[in-house]
Amino acid sequence: MKKIIVVFALLAGFSAFSFTEKDSISAFTFRRLAMLEDFDCDACGCSASGGSMGFGSMLNNNFAGLRYLKQSYTSRDGIFANSPWMDENFNTVQAWARIPVTEKIQISALVPYHFNERKLTSGTENIAGLGDITIMALYTVFETQKDSTFFTHKINLGGGVKLPTGKFTEANNLGSVNQSFQLGTGSWDFPVVSEYVIKHKNLGLNTTLNYIFKTENSKNYQYGDQFNYAGTFFYLFDLKSVQIVPQAGLAGEVYQTNKQYSLGLPNTAGDILFGKFGIEAGKDKFSIGINAMLPINQNLSNGNMEANYRWSVNLNYTL
Repeated sequence: MKKIIVVFALLAGFSAFSFTEKDSISAFTFRRLAMLEDFDCDACGCSASGGSMGFGSMLNNNFAGLRYLKQSYTSRDGIFANSPWMDENFNTVQAWARIPVTEKIQISALVPYHFNERKLTSGTENIAGLGDITIMALYTVFETQKDSTFFTHKINLGGGVKLPTGKFTEANNLGSVNQSFQLGTGSWDFPVVSEYVIKHKNLGLNTTLNYIFKTENSKNYQYGDQFNYAGTFFYLFDLKSVQIVPQAGLAGEVYQTNKQYSLGLPNTAGDILFGKFGIEAGKDKFSIGINAMLPINQNLSNGNMEANYRWSVNLNYTL
């Protein structure tokens, strides 16, 4: 029943609005919900493709580019209350694109490469390799006319699939609080997405909602479904030779309990609220963006794991 309620909330949710095109920078579109994967603690590593940092560029409506993401966590090195704490760093280099198919349909793709590290009491552990590839389709269900003089609106709805292209190693989860020290979930997962932006002149608010349905992998392990939400204010400074868009807002994640052999695993559910801020600048067909997220309130793995920060930098080319 909870899943049904979430899906209806998404269908009532909203999408992304574009600024009027100017010069050679294409129409402005704001972030895509934390959408796609910043999933559960599976958000920390194996599934992370951007997490709540978004799924779209701030200046390029249609683009291809590269993005680097860094996530820092601290968790228990063991399952006991007196287990020592350890540092975990999740790094991702990601090829990403958002390509128009028709006037109302866009295809988005994420291809991540992970190189992760955790410092155990017994030594440092490293893994690296291709992560889970995600493909999404978005449909514009409503958009106000471009000659609207006060508030303009745009709503996108969509969905897609996350392919099990990243390796899932069962041994990495044994005795570990953070069940996300993986290259992939090993499962076929299905995100449902909504985006909405309301704008007046150069000031706007972007809101995003998404829900990810996760399935059991071949090792009988299933990461919990995840609900993501975000709201971000942005402002466009349209200068003579460059466009600059600062942004600030909030983003949250709520994830369900992980399962193994259909049985719930303790201390694997949780929720977190982030403050987010960043800036993107564009000139001609190129743009560069920097974003950061800091936790405001969190309850991860029943207090046995803490998120420290996340940040990303991206370089895009307008198609």
